[in-house]
Amino acid sequence: MRKKVLFVASECTPFVKTGGLADVVGSLPQALSKNGKMEVRVILPLHQKIIADWQDQLNGVASVYVQVGWRKQEARLYQLTHQGIHYYFIGNDYYFARNTIYGYYDDGERYIFFCQAVIEALSVLDFHPDILHAHDWQAGLAVAFAKISNRVNNMKTVFTIHNIKYQGIMPKDAFQDLFNLSSEHISGLEWNGLLNCMKSGIFHADKITTVSPTYAEEIKTPYYGEGLYPMLAARQDDVIGIINGINLDEYNPTTDPHLSSNYTYSGINKKKNKELIQRKLGLSVDPEKPVYAMITRLVEQKGLHLVNAIIDEFLHEDIQFVVLGAGNYEFEHFLYHAAERNKHKLAVYLGFDEALARQIYAASDFFVMPSLFEPCGLAQLIALQYKTVPIVRETGGLKDTVTPFDETNGSGNGFSFSNYNAHELLHILKYSLDIYHTPDKWSSLLENVNKSNFSWNDSAHEYTNLYLSLDKNERLCRP
Repeated sequence: MRKKVLFVASECTPFVKTGGLADVVGSLPQALSKNGKMEVRVILPLHQKIIADWQDQLNGVASVYVQVGWRKQEARLYQLTHQGIHYYFIGNDYYFARNTIYGYYDDGERYIFFCQAVIEALSVLDFHPDILHAHDWQAGLAVAFAKISNRVNNMKTVFTIHNIKYQGIMPKDAFQDLFNLSSEHISGLEWNGLLNCMKSGIFHADKITTVSPTYAEEIKTPYYGEGLYPMLAARQDDVIGIINGINLDEYNPTTDPHLSSNYTYSGINKKKNKELIQRKLGLSVDPEKPVYAMITRLVEQKGLHLVNAIIDEFLHEDIQFVVLGAGNYEFEHFLYHAAERNKHKLAVYLGFDEALARQIYAASDFFVMPSLFEPCGLAQLIALQYKTVPIVRETGGLKDTVTPFDETNGSGNGFSFSNYNAHELLHILKYSLDIYHTPDKWSSLLENVNKSNFSWNDSAHEYTNLYLSLDKNERLCRP
């Protein structure tokens, strides 16, 4: 009999997305369902964008009522099936009929309602999960409410930390105002005098996962643990790192409709994509000139301080650099003026455009990710799919997925540096340029890039065994 798993999350492709969380919640259920051992369904808030784009396919299921402090709020349940996966949505216009899905003064209250509604919905759905798998702080309270209410007998819980920096913190007096729980339960929610939704997931879950093995170790330390490291260290036997994959059908240069010249391994077609980007972004047209790219949020986490420190010096080399992204004014302002100083060598597109992003992946020779921290990172995996060499800092999932090129034996699928230091970044950028201009070494590196494969298959197998391990009567499956 298949295990029934309910994913709880705030976003999911193709319905609504702000980052990598949506990609994981959108892709992993499909991979898990392929092995025949799991039936995975997903439950999400019914955000305004979902109503706008999917209204014709939504079917009403039922309504339940949720007590949020003194308010009694209705949660309307909808469902649809997409690409073989069953999705549920919790609708409430007061909380979710908004232009964006995060960034409001009452985000804490909104996701208290959502998590409580998930647990209330279990009594009316035709799906009774063996495992509730919650993702990031927005779903952390679902684990807590599931354990406290014991609404489904023997239901196990898994909590995945996608980024420990964002924890869903509220004042402690919100416990009296918004939670309908007895005071004995506050200890499972409180951390450093505040209520912490991520802490509640860590505290109550049977198992805790995160999105790469290295990040699983990093978050147990003060530098990366964002204040929660003592709890994670205390539960270290229950903390498991499983690397993310990507949807190889979605990110496929052979079939990508956004590309003017599709390719599998063809360097000729990759150069055609380079020429297109050079023309489109006002760079000098030269398919032999190496192009370095960043597609990223322009925030400190992504290593923008390092880039700002060395970009003018690196552009003295015979290279081109492309940046696509939006974020903090400090970085947008700097990059805009850096592009003005370095016309025809540096192109900066402030904003995000999916088609342009795919074209940049396809056009570039190198993809730069000098992150301060990176739980997993999907961009370097996408770059490898598009036969673009990643240059990363050795942190989190970047360390787990990018192996530095070794000239002596020809191994490795990219370049990396260890310390968060601008001159280390500059050194590795210049070293990558040397390899680019050494044909036999460059050819060996590209062969390794071509062999890199980060589908969801291996990760799904690890998650399957994690789920099965929660039931001592189950036997683990073999790959």
